[in-house]
Amino acid sequence: MARALTPQDCYALMNSLVEQATGQATLAAVDSSSFVSAGELVLASGTENVLNSLSMILGRTLIAVRPYEAKLRIMNTLNSGLYANRLRKISYYSRENEPAGFEHTQLYTNLAMGFDNGVNPDSQTPPQNQATGSMWVQNQPVPLEVNMAGSSVWDTSTTVYETQLQVAFRNEAEFAQFVSGILTEKSNDIESTKEAFNRMTLLNFIAGAVDLNASTGSAIDLTAAFGTYIGSTVTRADLLPGGTYATEFREWFTAFFKGVSDKLENRSLKWHWSPTKTINGVSYHLLRHTPKSKQRCIMYGPYFRDAQATIMPALFNPQYLDMGKQFETVEFWQAEDSGAAISVTPAIPDVNGQTQIQGSAVALDYVLGIIYDEDAMMVDYQFEGSYSSPLEAKKLYRNIFWHFRKNAINDFTENHVVFYLG
Repeated sequence: MARALTPQDCYALMNSLVEQATGQATLAAVDSSSFVSAGELVLASGTENVLNSLSMILGRTLIAVRPYEAKLRIMNTLNSGLYANRLRKISYYSRENEPAGFEHTQLYTNLAMGFDNGVNPDSQTPPQNQATGSMWVQNQPVPLEVNMAGSSVWDTSTTVYETQLQVAFRNEAEFAQFVSGILTEKSNDIESTKEAFNRMTLLNFIAGAVDLNASTGSAIDLTAAFGTYIGSTVTRADLLPGGTYATEFREWFTAFFKGVSDKLENRSLKWHWSPTKTINGVSYHLLRHTPKSKQRCIMYGPYFRDAQATIMPALFNPQYLDMGKQFETVEFWQAEDSGAAISVTPAIPDVNGQTQIQGSAVALDYVLGIIYDEDAMMVDYQFEGSYSSPLEAKKLYRNIFWHFRKNAINDFTENHVVFYLG
């Protein structure tokens, strides 16, 4: 299933993710492959007759709204602009060394009377029977082009009345405060949706990493890994706070995580997906490395709060990873009431083809965290705009619309490791 260039309206998915993230709905499977005063509701003195929910003014009005800022801002952002919905990313396959031509070796006779810089037969016993190839033999670079195409779109709006609601307030200042509250809460709705889009990008990547694990080895079951380390079978409950091995697991995970972070700095075939490339019978591999400065980490907050004294100082400090710039925690991955659990059907690259496909449904009960190259997950801001309609002359109201077009980008050819407790 190739990513459609036609904008995909994702308002329903955004609504579902916002509802799960804000506790309005319980954990539900998400398919991201396609994006104390209780208060009385009505005061006895009556309400205005437009919204039918605002009381006629009796005294001071308290506007119950405060600004909200979207989380998961650790994710890389791009701005490809209004005129493009395709991002082209070019990488290069690693090429092997060649036989030496400037010396005699056990393989080739390179320097001899009458030899030119082509292929020259030699009277000696094979395999030392010729010179290396001509200096004019071409050794072309082997690029990999990946297109991150498509866009996801949605709208939101609010109606503003010109004069009708003023009867519910004592003066212009109080009415202006009311209108400001409306716009602040709409801004909060927008921020929640932006956070949901970031969360979808993250959830797809985590699920995709698990789905592609056979090709990458980048999804690690810490329950199994720790059991192997101590030479005994353990359960997840044994490792969580209050469990039999809770303290030992924290100490082991601290060292294990640091080891993975150090290994990501090595230029290697591990920890990412390398598309198959064969030219003239020679297989090429995509090697990656992620310096500490390019590593990003998102972890499950409730676990790390409990383990803060033992794990955090060792992992996040100016000499290792910068907590302020490279680390973020989440209180939940997908649904507020389901904490560490995810249930996602991801979009993944087709390891045998050229397009992306719908992967297998991935359900995990306890995701501990992910460390990844900053280029592995990105959000492309293609267009955002706010526009107001003219005043409706007969009914005296106007509508304000906000339009959004973005693309969630997952690049599994970049280094990443997902940690979960099976």
